[in-house]
Amino acid sequence: MRVMLKATMDTDKANEFLQSGKMPQLLKETMEQVRPEAAYFGPENGHRTCYLVFDMTDSSQLPPVGEPFFTHLNAKVEVFPIMNLDDLQKGLSQLG
Repeated sequence: MRVMLKATMDTDKANEFLQSGKMPQLLKETMEQVRPEAAYFGPENGHRTCYLVFDMTDSSQLPPVGEPFFTHLNAKVEVFPIMNLDDLQKGLSQLG
């Protein structure tokens, strides 16, 4: 299932992690593990925010993907199902 993970990082913890030089490694490891079809980074409501779109084949993938954001960045992590246009059209065609 295609999902979007949104990680909203605590500013103080993210500042500490960034200044320690560990942020690039965390992001590299996350990208290698998740292999997202899209990854976006930017501010939302004054906080560093990360959006990853990826295929979650099993719910057991959630802890290893989310925990680094919780543990290192004190992030608020949300994961929700999403569709691209092809998925939406396929679903709508099944409505009858």
